[in-house]
Amino acid sequence: MQGKSKELLIIIPAYNEAKNMDRVLNDLEKPEVSEIADVLFMNDASQDDTNWIAKSHNHAVVTHVYNLGYGSGLQLGYKYAVRYGYKYVIQMDADGQHDVCNVVKLYEALKTPDENGKYPDIVLGARFLEESSFFKVGIVKKFALFLFRTLIKIGTGKKMADPTTGLQGLSQRAFLFYSQYNHFDDKYPDANMIMQMLLLGFRVTEIPAVMHERTEGVSMHSGLKPVIYMFRMVFSIVAVWIRIRMYKVDVGVADEDSAS
Repeated sequence: MQGKSKELLIIIPAYNEAKNMDRVLNDLEKPEVSEIADVLFMNDASQDDTNWIAKSHNHAVVTHVYNLGYGSGLQLGYKYAVRYGYKYVIQMDADGQHDVCNVVKLYEALKTPDENGKYPDIVLGARFLEESSFFKVGIVKKFALFLFRTLIKIGTGKKMADPTTGLQGLSQRAFLFYSQYNHFDDKYPDANMIMQMLLLGFRVTEIPAVMHERTEGVSMHSGLKPVIYMFRMVFSIVAVWIRIRMYKVDVGVADEDSAS
């Protein structure tokens, strides 16, 4: 495990992604990315060569002995970022769907204040904005997106184009909050986390992203999993709203840090 050399850390959770790794790593090692970011691979007990391919490229790798799930990998990555004092985090997938060109755009967005001089806490790389690249979505996922967008709009008043994107940039105060106990879904962190952060007063924004279809390996949302995921996420979003709006859990936490 290596320490910090830059202010930006790219966290990549990976499970059995050996067929995609070299392409993703070669893109990350281009000067426009390698000069601004360190890379951390969270290998979730992969059974293929994911671990060895990441290490052969001389990047930091944390390997779970047991498969703990996507969310656990991300949260441990946030703890790593806190431990080594990174200022920004960008999380992206290891399957090649997130074009590496998005890294620079997310990084710039994190460092760009709004009209009030406030910096974003979370920048989402959205697939469904007007300037986003075309990305094919199945019927079940389209319906799930409609549900999640509707629930977030009702619950927060905020319209989000792509609350399920895994391509995200986070400020230090956002990933510091996520790194703490009971602040992050260790299984399926998704639209439920966007609902949470908006309700707590964190600044969440979106920018157009370039995405690609998966060409190798198996998605964690394959088969009947999207249906199960949709129902689980709906209940999780509602539970987040109840916890914060009714029981006032963590209300005001975003105001405790005076950083802009």
